[in-house]
Amino acid sequence: MEELLVYAILLYEDLVTENEYSKRLDELFLNDPENEDLLYLEWETDIKKAIIYIRTNIDYNNLEIERCGRILISKLKAVYVNCSDIKCFASRMYHLWESLPGNIQNIEPFWTLCYADDPLSWGDEEQTRNIYEYMLDYYKD
Repeated sequence: MEELLVYAILLYEDLVTENEYSKRLDELFLNDPENEDLLYLEWETDIKKAIIYIRTNIDYNNLEIERCGRILISKLKAVYVNCSDIKCFASRMYHLWESLPGNIQNIEPFWTLCYADDPLSWGDEEQTRNIYEYMLDYYKD
Protein backbone atom coordinates (compact mmCIF):
# COMPACT_ATOMS: atom_id res chain seq x y z
CA MET A 1 0.00 0.00 0.00
CA GLU A 2 3.05 2.29 0.44
CA GLU A 3 3.49 2.50 -3.30
CA LEU A 4 -0.09 3.58 -3.80
CA LEU A 5 0.30 6.17 -1.05
CA VAL A 6 3.22 7.69 -2.96
CA TYR A 7 1.22 7.64 -6.18
CA ALA A 8 -1.78 9.20 -4.42
CA ILE A 9 0.35 12.03 -3.03
CA LEU A 10 2.03 12.60 -6.40
CA LEU A 11 -1.32 12.48 -8.16
CA TYR A 12 -2.80 14.98 -5.72
CA GLU A 13 0.12 17.31 -6.49
CA ASP A 14 -0.22 16.72 -10.28
CA LEU A 15 3.24 15.12 -10.45
CA VAL A 16 1.97 11.87 -11.99
CA THR A 17 -1.03 11.28 -14.20
CA GLU A 18 -4.16 9.38 -13.33
CA ASN A 19 -3.18 6.95 -16.08
CA GLU A 20 0.18 6.24 -14.38
CA TYR A 21 -1.62 5.60 -11.09
CA SER A 22 -4.20 3.32 -12.75
CA LYS A 23 -1.55 1.34 -14.58
CA ARG A 24 0.44 0.75 -11.39
CA LEU A 25 -2.73 -0.15 -9.46
CA ASP A 26 -3.61 -2.70 -12.14
CA GLU A 27 -0.14 -4.26 -11.90
CA LEU A 28 -0.32 -4.46 -8.11
CA PHE A 29 -3.80 -5.97 -8.21
CA LEU A 30 -2.79 -8.59 -10.76
CA ASN A 31 0.05 -9.61 -8.46
CA ASP A 32 -2.24 -9.78 -5.41
CA PRO A 33 -5.89 -10.24 -6.50
CA GLU A 34 -6.97 -11.28 -3.00
CA ASN A 35 -6.00 -7.91 -1.50
CA GLU A 36 -9.23 -6.19 -0.43
CA ASP A 37 -7.74 -2.69 -0.56
CA LEU A 38 -6.54 -3.19 -4.12
CA LEU A 39 -9.89 -4.67 -5.11
CA TYR A 40 -11.72 -1.67 -3.67
CA LEU A 41 -9.40 0.72 -5.50
CA GLU A 42 -9.83 -1.17 -8.78
CA TRP A 43 -13.57 -0.60 -8.54
CA GLU A 44 -13.36 3.02 -7.39
CA THR A 45 -13.82 5.25 -10.42
CA ASP A 46 -13.63 8.59 -8.60
CA ILE A 47 -9.92 9.35 -8.26
CA LYS A 48 -10.51 11.78 -5.39
CA LYS A 49 -12.30 9.07 -3.43
CA ALA A 50 -9.48 6.65 -4.22
CA ILE A 51 -6.90 9.10 -2.88
CA ILE A 52 -8.95 9.61 0.27
CA TYR A 53 -9.30 5.85 0.70
CA ILE A 54 -5.56 5.30 0.41
CA ARG A 55 -4.69 8.15 2.76
CA THR A 56 -7.18 7.05 5.41
CA ASN A 57 -6.59 3.29 5.25
CA ILE A 58 -2.81 3.10 5.35
CA ASP A 59 -1.02 2.27 8.59
CA TYR A 60 1.25 5.29 8.97
CA ASN A 61 2.93 3.80 12.03
CA ASN A 62 4.21 0.85 10.03
CA LEU A 63 5.20 2.49 6.76
CA GLU A 64 8.13 1.00 4.92
CA ILE A 65 9.86 4.37 4.80
CA GLU A 66 12.72 3.31 2.57
CA ARG A 67 10.31 1.80 0.05
CA CYS A 68 8.25 5.01 0.04
CA GLY A 69 11.41 7.03 -0.42
CA ARG A 70 12.73 4.95 -3.28
CA ILE A 71 9.43 5.14 -5.15
CA LEU A 72 9.04 8.85 -4.51
CA ILE A 73 12.59 9.71 -5.54
CA SER A 74 12.36 7.63 -8.73
CA LYS A 75 9.25 9.56 -9.76
CA LEU A 76 10.74 12.92 -8.79
CA LYS A 77 13.82 12.30 -10.93
CA ALA A 78 11.63 12.28 -14.02
CA VAL A 79 9.84 15.45 -12.92
CA TYR A 80 13.17 17.18 -12.24
CA VAL A 81 14.68 16.21 -15.59
CA ASN A 82 11.60 17.44 -17.45
CA CYS A 83 11.27 20.74 -15.56
CA SER A 84 13.30 23.59 -16.99
CA ASP A 85 12.27 26.14 -14.33
CA ILE A 86 13.93 25.41 -10.99
CA LYS A 87 11.68 27.91 -9.20
CA CYS A 88 8.59 26.12 -10.44
CA PHE A 89 10.06 22.76 -9.47
CA ALA A 90 11.00 24.08 -6.01
CA SER A 91 7.52 25.40 -5.39
CA ARG A 92 6.01 22.07 -6.33
CA MET A 93 8.45 20.21 -4.07
CA TYR A 94 7.57 22.33 -1.05
CA HIS A 95 3.87 21.64 -1.63
CA LEU A 96 4.70 17.96 -2.01
CA TRP A 97 6.53 18.02 1.33
CA GLU A 98 3.42 19.53 2.94
CA SER A 99 1.35 16.61 1.57
CA LEU A 100 3.61 13.93 3.04
CA PRO A 101 2.56 12.07 6.18
CA GLY A 102 3.78 13.93 9.25
CA ASN A 103 5.77 10.98 10.54
CA ILE A 104 8.14 11.06 7.56
CA GLN A 105 8.35 14.78 6.79
CA ASN A 106 11.42 15.31 8.98
CA ILE A 107 13.33 12.25 7.76
CA GLU A 108 15.79 12.38 4.87
CA PRO A 109 15.38 12.44 1.94
CA PHE A 110 11.86 13.83 2.51
CA TRP A 111 13.05 16.70 4.72
CA THR A 112 15.09 18.08 1.82
CA LEU A 113 11.84 18.95 0.03
CA CYS A 114 11.17 21.52 2.75
CA TYR A 115 14.39 23.52 2.59
CA ALA A 116 16.04 22.90 -0.79
CA ASP A 117 14.52 26.05 -2.25
CA ASP A 118 15.97 28.35 0.44
CA PRO A 119 19.00 29.41 -1.67
CA LEU A 120 16.61 30.71 -4.32
CA SER A 121 15.71 33.54 -1.93
CA TRP A 122 19.18 35.01 -2.54
CA GLY A 123 19.30 33.98 -6.20
CA ASP A 124 21.48 30.90 -5.86
CA GLU A 125 19.90 28.50 -8.33
CA GLU A 126 23.06 26.40 -8.53
CA GLN A 127 23.02 25.59 -4.82
CA THR A 128 19.33 24.71 -5.00
CA ARG A 129 20.01 22.37 -7.92
CA ASN A 130 22.90 20.80 -6.00
CA ILE A 131 20.63 20.14 -3.02
CA TYR A 132 17.90 18.59 -5.18
CA GLU A 133 20.39 16.49 -7.12
CA TYR A 134 21.90 15.21 -3.87
CA MET A 135 18.38 14.28 -2.71
CA LEU A 136 17.63 12.57 -6.03
CA ASP A 137 20.77 10.44 -5.57
CA TYR A 138 19.89 9.54 -1.97
CA TYR A 139 19.10 5.91 -2.80
CA LYS A 140 21.70 5.52 -5.48
CA ASP A 141 23.09 2.00 -5.25
